[in-house]
Amino acid sequence: MLNEIFNKQKAHCEKSLESLKKDFTTLRTGKVNIHILDHIQVDYYGNLTPLNQVSTVLANDASTISITPWEKSMLKNIETAISAANIGVNPNNDGESVKLFFPPMTKEQREENVKHAKAMGEKAKIAIRNIRKDANDSVKKMEKDKSISEDEAKKAYDEVQKLTDLYINKVDESVKNKESELLKV
Repeated sequence: MLNEIFNKQKAHCEKSLESLKKDFTTLRTGKVNIHILDHIQVDYYGNLTPLNQVSTVLANDASTISITPWEKSMLKNIETAISAANIGVNPNNDGESVKLFFPPMTKEQREENVKHAKAMGEKAKIAIRNIRKDANDSVKKMEKDKSISEDEAKKAYDEVQKLTDLYINKVDESVKNKESELLKV
């Protein structure tokens, strides 16, 4: 029964860590990453649709992203959506595709992205602490129902805390790695 709680806690913490890594892909490093466009929604016949579901998105080189819509009529909508997303570049429509030319990042932009990475890390830590609270509540309920002894409950709380510390350290490590990647010129 306790192992079930620990396994559930591990699974949820892993999901938080994966979510953090997915969030990191939206941050721009030295070279462009097409995932910077993941959150952009385009008006597709009245429905908001992710950009990558109405076009082909490619990184041509370290500073250019090319977006080729599957339907030429989508060019204007894609351009509008990118402008509204405020990602730091203006879309260039050449009649066939939309190109985004990213200038080299300034020191200030890199430092701003480091702040965003740290904020994402804090969000992940909060999620992990909430998972710890849920696990501790489950142990407390088992102890109250007399399914486990006081000693077993104490050991369970210690194990929950060890898992929490482990995943908090993994988040710190991920943030530190992302920070060094962001600041590398």
